[in-house]
Amino acid sequence: MVEQNNEEQLDHIFHALADPTRREMVRMIAAQEMTVSELAEPFDMSLAAASKHIKVLERSGLLDRSIQGRTHTCRLNPGVMSKALEWLQFYERFWTR
Repeated sequence: MVEQNNEEQLDHIFHALADPTRREMVRMIAAQEMTVSELAEPFDMSLAAASKHIKVLERSGLLDRSIQGRTHTCRLNPGVMSKALEWLQFYERFWTR
C-alpha cells in the first residue's frame, strides 16, 4: 500500500467500514483468506459490484490482495485496524466517565 498521512488513512478506513457489506467482508477475511469470488458469493450483487467494495477495502489498507494467475486472494491486514483503534481510544475517555 502507498504510504498515506494519518488523517487520509483514517478517512479511508472509516469510509470503508461505513458500509455494511464491506464490514461483513472484513469479518469474513478475518476468519480466513478468501478469493474475490468467495467474498462475493454470499452477497446479492454482481462480481463487478463486489470487486468495487474490495477495492475500497484495499485502498484503505484493511485488505491485502495477492494475485496468482487468475486467482485473486484477499487477506485481512489487521495492523491498519489498529490505527482506527488508536483514534477511538483517544475519545474513549469521554464515554467511559
